[in-house]
Amino acid sequence: MNTEQMKGNWKQLKGKIKEKWGDLTEDDLKVVEGRQDQLAGRLQERYGLAKDKAKEEADRFYQNCNC
Repeated sequence: MNTEQMKGNWKQLKGKIKEKWGDLTEDDLKVVEGRQDQLAGRLQERYGLAKDKAKEEADRFYQNCNC
């Protein structure tokens, strides 16, 4: 899924992100707004993940997302 697709499907993605990572706030999701690198950064902050692990989690989410 590319960045334009993510932005176009943001409402669906946002719901799925909240289901998977409930500790992310609405403010976090406003910052992310379809940008994969931003999701990884927020995962690092909220869940204490290493940079590589957070990026891997975000990549896997977007690859497997059926939005």
